[in-house]
Amino acid sequence: MELKNIMQAKNKLPLDFINEIYNIFNSRVADKILSGMTEKRMTTLRVNTLKYNIKNLMKNLEDNNIQYEQVSWYGDSLIIKNASEKELQQLDIYKNGYIYIQSLSSMIPPIILNPKEGEKVLDLTAAPGSKTTELAAIMNNNGYILANEIDKIRVDRLKYNINLQGAHIAKVENKNGVIIGDEYPEFFDKILLDTPCSGEGRFLVDDVKTYKNWSTYQVEELTKLQKKLFESAVKSLKPGGNMVYSTCTLNKKENEEILNWAIERLGIEITNIDIKIDNSIKGITKGYNEQLKNAIRILPDKYQEGFFVAKILKK
Repeated sequence: MELKNIMQAKNKLPLDFINEIYNIFNSRVADKILSGMTEKRMTTLRVNTLKYNIKNLMKNLEDNNIQYEQVSWYGDSLIIKNASEKELQQLDIYKNGYIYIQSLSSMIPPIILNPKEGEKVLDLTAAPGSKTTELAAIMNNNGYILANEIDKIRVDRLKYNINLQGAHIAKVENKNGVIIGDEYPEFFDKILLDTPCSGEGRFLVDDVKTYKNWSTYQVEELTKLQKKLFESAVKSLKPGGNMVYSTCTLNKKENEEILNWAIERLGIEITNIDIKIDNSIKGITKGYNEQLKNAIRILPDKYQEGFFVAKILKK
């Protein structure tokens, strides 16, 4: 790990964020996180199995002289070695919705939720539709997905992606996620809550846009919303149903603290995740419920953004 990279990160990223990272993690993990934020992230994608398959996709990429590597924990996803997102968007496979360009970390929550054909699934904060369309593919377009999004402009993007990917089982609603629990009490078999967050896992040292709006105040404000959405999700989940809570951020306030609060108040438990993700660590238990060791935190590197994922059972 290059000391130069870590120093560069320390000089550019917000000081409060740096302090927080070294406060939460031991210096080896903290250094790794900062070093990962200096790396240029590679383009990654998954094949849309509703329209295409991985074999044909690999052949298509080879015909276009595009080099790739398959991902060990998800056979339908590829790391692209010599083409940018813009270049891929020129290809027919992109224009026809045969592929979806998506960060690897973002593919993990739907895999862990693992909805079955015929189930009723809620994606509570769904835009732009990366995870909604992945859920539809996992379900072979058989069942029902409610894809909810509060932002009217983002709803248009969500609808566009759902149509392009041919995810016919997804119905889009433009509502505040906080009220969904009251409108659909104990209705869904599975729920994905990929909540709005402070986005620390997406920080790239060379791209000021990724961190210029971050502040400790913003983190505090987001936790209030996260609790309301969590409560709404649990209300609309059937007893015995599963939910996945995920964020693209790294701090404890939006991750462990939210889950600890939910364990104490909402009658849930955190269950084991049986998927081995490279460069990931267990959730933090010091000062929190032991169940939090079942959550995973993915550290940022050149392949994936930082992420946090927990699988939940409603008792």
